[in-house]
Formats: sequence, structure tokens, C-alpha cells
Amino acid sequence: MPTIVLIGAQWGDEGKGKATDLLGERVEWVVRYQGGNNAGHTVVLPDGQDFALHLIPSGILTPGVTNVIGNGVVVDPGVLLDELATLQARSVDTERLLISADAHLIMPYHVEIDRVTERYLGKSKIGTTGRGIGPAYQDKVARVGVRVQDLLDEKILRQKVEAALEFKNQVLVKVYNRRALDAEHVVDTVLEQGARFAHRIADTRLLLDEALRRGETVLLEGSQGTLLDVDHGTYPFVTSSNPTAGGACAGAGIGPTKISAVVGILKAYTTRVGSGPFPTELHDAMGERLRKAGGEVGVTTGRARRVGWFDAVIGRYAARVNGITDFFLTKLDVLSGLDVVPVCVAYKVNGRRTDEMPMTQTDVHHAVPVYEDMPGWWEDLSRCRTFDELPANARAYVARVEELCGARISAIGVGPGRDQTITLHRLS
Repeated sequence: MPTIVLIGAQWGDEGKGKATDLLGERVEWVVRYQGGNNAGHTVVLPDGQDFALHLIPSGILTPGVTNVIGNGVVVDPGVLLDELATLQARSVDTERLLISADAHLIMPYHVEIDRVTERYLGKSKIGTTGRGIGPAYQDKVARVGVRVQDLLDEKILRQKVEAALEFKNQVLVKVYNRRALDAEHVVDTVLEQGARFAHRIADTRLLLDEALRRGETVLLEGSQGTLLDVDHGTYPFVTSSNPTAGGACAGAGIGPTKISAVVGILKAYTTRVGSGPFPTELHDAMGERLRKAGGEVGVTTGRARRVGWFDAVIGRYAARVNGITDFFLTKLDVLSGLDVVPVCVAYKVNGRRTDEMPMTQTDVHHAVPVYEDMPGWWEDLSRCRTFDELPANARAYVARVEELCGARISAIGVGPGRDQTITLHRLS
């Protein structure tokens, strides 16, 4: 029963869309298992077309693949419909997209509360995208959330919305001095949106189990990355769900004994979006060089990403908490043209060296990177298709990253295109 989990091994934006697209040719199902439209995947097809996906799994671009928005995802109905319309306008077949009946909906009041709360926090803000993801997950955990299946029962939907707004309007009006939302309008809007994708709502847990019993391959695709996991990330500067491999089982409804491989996506350097600690961050001209060369702008937010050198402490941590079997190292080509490429091999915290992630939030904030300088290379890597075609120094860099992170590197990205990948081992 081959089930592959694909996770970000840093702070997200590692190139998971490229990996999903690559694997998509060998799988029958692709499942998005957590997050919302606060993250995005960019996929570049061989003909040069590029697609930015936010809610819909990257497998939508591979003919014959059934795509699932799993129960662990929070879905903004308007965003979903817009994304479907954009794909359909570009002649992408979206008929094989299903949505778990148990996924939760991002309601208009979630978006409003997210935005005003972040503004209210000022300098203490977490750096959310303001798309309602956090408040939707809060309602899910508090057991007052609205699920996709509620779109099929107007009475239940109306009861839930009225109960939610009885409290949330008080917060909006009395705490944040905002206008109250009308329950009738919210219900009517969401019902109208839901009617347009009601045929996609399904018991996806059952369908996935049946697919695995038939011997079909399922790819579980997360958004964000390990260090943004609400339990295992740099809390509180994290997302509100579990992008780590353990979250894949809960967010898709597939048992852990059915997982056959966990593929971690590593960028050849490190980036993150939003607030929070970032030990190897570069604030100089080199950081700007990497940002420009790597096109480091958030797919969903449009925000410039923070950029730094590769952090092997994070790589080891990701391998450990996810049980990673294979790494996919992306954007190696961006490092071309450097005399020296530093790699963070450890931290110093209060003058003491540590090779592992510090235990406390305070120590992570005060971690100072310990660097090992690797010799750089000047060659263009974009046409390399085998490991031996890479320059010697690039091969040495890959080998050192693999050694430091503790799991094999099975694929290397040398450009944004679907074909710009060097495969060392089969990712399954």
C-alpha cells in the first residue's frame, strides 16, 4: 500500500509543488492534508507555463490523477471557486477534484477577525496572512467550526453561523470597533458558493482506503514546512496546523502503518516568510543577491521572503521529527557564482555549542550559527540532468548537506522547470 508523504523540511516555500508535480506522474491520488490558502505551490510545466496553486493539490496538473482536499484543510469557498475558475480558463481539467466532507470552512468572520487581530497586536504580531486560517482552526478545536458537509444541510449551517456571530460580533464591535456581520447574508453567501462545488464533496477517507486496497499510490501533500508546525515549529511564529508527517495521517484519514516513504523538501539555502527567529538570516547584499536569484517572493502573499544560508541543524531536526526517508534538494542552481558557500553546522547558545535544535523559545531566538565554508562553483547547472554532470564543488556541497542532515538526497532541483531535476534514487 504505497503512501508517500511530502513535507517541507524548513519554513515552507522549499519547492514542494515541483516535487509533487514530479511524483504526480507515478501516483493515482494526491491529497492536500493541512493548511489553507495561506500558502502556495508554483509548478512550471515543460512548455513554460507556470501555475500558482493555493488550495488545490499540485496533482491537478497531471492528467488522470484524482486530487483530494483532505479533512485537515480549512477551505475558503470563494478562494476555491476562484482557483477552479482560473485553472479551467487555462484548459486544466478539474473534474477529478474531491473535497472531504469533514474539512472545515473559513467563514467571512474568520477573515475579519484575523485581520483586525493582527493589526491590533502591532509589533507583537505573528505575521499571519490575514486570510482567516488561524481563527478557522481555533473554531475547529473549540468544536464550533463549520464543516464542508454543513453546506448540504441549511438548517445546521444557519444554526452554527448564528451561534458563532452571537459572540464574534460582540468582539468585532466592542473590542475592535468594527461593523457587525449579518448572519443571514453570511449564510446565503456561503450556501450559494457551496452549491457550485457540492458535487465534489465526498467521504474521502473511505475512497482513499479503497484506493490503497486496490494497490494504487497516494501522495500526501502538505503546505508550509516543519518549522511552521504548531507543535514542532518555532512557536508562536507558526501556522495553526501540523505540516509535519504526523499531521498527514490525521489530515487525510490514512493510518500510519500505510505510510511507505516520507520525502522532505530542502532548499539549498534557507528562507522564511513572516515574523520569528531565523538564525542564518542574511541582512546584507548577499541576502539580496540570493533573494533575487531565487525569485524569493511568496506565491500567495507576494511578500519578499527572508533569506539565509543553509541550516543543517534544521535539516537534522526535520529528518528526526518527520521520519524522513528521502530529501529533495531544490534550487541548487541559485548558489552558482559564489566563491564560498557557508553551511550552518551547529549553533552557539550562550557561548555553548549545540548540534541540535535548542529546547526553548528563548534559546532559539539567541542561537548564533556556526558555519563551515564550502568551496563554491561558477558553472550554470540548469542543463545538468545527472549527478556526474554537476561541477565537483556542487557535488561536494550536496554530499555534505546529505551527511549533515542524516537522510539520503534522492533528487536535486537545478531550475524551476518540470524537467530540471536530477534523480539519484526513486522517491517511493
